[in-house]
Amino acid sequence: MDNSIILIAGGVILGVVIGIIIAKTLEKQNASKLLKEAKKNATLILKEARSEGESIKKDKILQAKEKFIELKSEHEKVILSRDKKMAEAEKRTRDKESQVSNELSKSKKLNENLEIKIKDYNHRLDVLEKKQEEIDKLHKNQVQQLEIISSLSAEEAKEQLVESLKGEAKNDAMAFIQSSLEEAKLTAEQEAKRIIINTIQRIGTEEAVDNCVSVFNIESDDVKGRIIGREGRNIRAIEAATGVEIIVDDTPEAIILSCFDSVRREIARLSLHKLVTDGRIHPARIEEVVQKTQKQIEQEIIEVGKRTVIDLGIHNLHPELIKMVGRMKYRSSYGQNLLQHSREVAKLCGVMAAELGLNPKLAKRAGLLHDIGKVPDAEVDIETPHAILGMQWAEKYGEKDEVCNAIGAHHDEIEMKSLLAPIIQVCDAISGARPGARRQVLDSYIQRLKDLEDIAFGFTGVKKAYAIQAGRELRVIVESEKVDDDKAADLSFSISQKVQTDMTYPGQVKVTVIRETRAVNIAK
Repeated sequence: MDNSIILIAGGVILGVVIGIIIAKTLEKQNASKLLKEAKKNATLILKEARSEGESIKKDKILQAKEKFIELKSEHEKVILSRDKKMAEAEKRTRDKESQVSNELSKSKKLNENLEIKIKDYNHRLDVLEKKQEEIDKLHKNQVQQLEIISSLSAEEAKEQLVESLKGEAKNDAMAFIQSSLEEAKLTAEQEAKRIIINTIQRIGTEEAVDNCVSVFNIESDDVKGRIIGREGRNIRAIEAATGVEIIVDDTPEAIILSCFDSVRREIARLSLHKLVTDGRIHPARIEEVVQKTQKQIEQEIIEVGKRTVIDLGIHNLHPELIKMVGRMKYRSSYGQNLLQHSREVAKLCGVMAAELGLNPKLAKRAGLLHDIGKVPDAEVDIETPHAILGMQWAEKYGEKDEVCNAIGAHHDEIEMKSLLAPIIQVCDAISGARPGARRQVLDSYIQRLKDLEDIAFGFTGVKKAYAIQAGRELRVIVESEKVDDDKAADLSFSISQKVQTDMTYPGQVKVTVIRETRAVNIAK
């Protein structure tokens, strides 16, 4: 038993040993095969690597050759460009050298010509000096001969000549001064007329305003009894409250309000209008309405004054003076509204001052305020002229000396101290004397225009006649059948002569004769 086990164990061990030996043998054989295959693969890889290296080497050599060729061509281009620029620079240099050489040759010729001319000039100068010496000698000889002939020295003769020339020059100067003065006077007169005429033509004006008394119109005469009241208490209350005399007479549908103060007259008119419209007329109501109307009129006076100074571009006027300007609306002088007159004078003064190179704003200010002495709002000395009174008020409210003097001197009560004063005086006269400004002037003006047209109608062939441009032009339309072109010229001359002999008028009258021929046909 034990032997069998030993034999089995020995067999097993032997088998294991044999197996190990066989395995080792097989492993050696496999390792040798693998080694041979590895060597073969390595050989193949080396061959492939050598071939790829050769191909890469060839490609790199080709690329290097191509890059070299490319760089070489670029280098050649740069060299060609530099050569070209150098050639151009050399050409420009050669051109400049040739130009400089030409200029040098021209300069050389000019220098030669200049030297020739200098020599010629020096020669002529020498000749002139010799001739001048000869002339001086001849002049000296002549002077000596003249002194011998006239028995006078050269200095004495010179003094006599100077004295005679002085006398002639003095006479000529006096004649020139006289003619210059006469021309200056004529020019100044013409320029003054031009300035005045242009100023008048540029200022638009209104007609005279009828403002002597106020008329209160009523619907029926029954209202008169209500206004008078029981035993006249209403009319007495109105007169006491307003200070206006109320005249109730037989004038149909009208009541006359009379008062020297136009503001109080306007207050009375508006109060009557409110009372009649309301229907309640009794003393207590009358006092209430008059007070309200008085406040309304005072406010309106201030508004009118403010609007006036704003329209004329006058600034920083004292409130009391603005109030006086507003009161002018309710005052008239010879039928001419005082506010419209003052506005017109202010505009005329502004234009005329601008024409003469003076301050137009200051002239407007003085023109607007020149008649404020006509609108006293308190008791004043009636013997004081309105110009002096206006000047005192202007001084009181801080106006400039030029403005105050112009206000006080516009009727020659005081001496004029500035150029502004005569402008105010002239413009005041223009505004008062222009056609249509005042009633008595308006009537004569209309009659003069009518007489002017009647003279034209006195000639044969005159169809229409119009006096225009404030009577400065007469425009005559004639019948073309009776008056031809030659007769039209004769007619214009005849009418102008007739106007000149039969009428008295300021300035000139231009007569224009118009002849028109019309050919009219009707197509049916």
